[in-house]
Amino acid sequence: MKICIINGPNLNLLGKREPEVYGSETFEDYFERLEHKFPNVELSYYQSNIEGELIGKIQEVGFSFDGIILNAGAYTHTSIGLGDAIKAVTTPVIEVHISNTYARESFRHQSYLSGNAKGVILGFGLKSYDLAIQSFL
Repeated sequence: MKICIINGPNLNLLGKREPEVYGSETFEDYFERLEHKFPNVELSYYQSNIEGELIGKIQEVGFSFDGIILNAGAYTHTSIGLGDAIKAVTTPVIEVHISNTYARESFRHQSYLSGNAKGVILGFGLKSYDLAIQSFL
């Protein structure tokens, strides 16, 4: 099984950015733990702060992978293009968020991705990614 984790803007700052919201672990360290926890799953990881690059990655893996786990960060609430990319590919996408977006600012309550995603997992910290992987197994 091949699963691609795609992270959007500012998620490269995990471990440094607002640790009270996002925790103190870097995503790279967490990704290594995921690889050890799921040795029978071929995991790949991509991060970009640029919307078009995220769309390009979804299109690149969206017909050949078994699953995509997407944390689009703030683009979740602004990008019709990312929502369209999810709809255009055949690979199922799980939308994830580290924080509970409904417990935050009201503009974070809108997602342009959820309607095209297989499912949504939010509010479980980095464990949200773990849960998303399990949803594909």
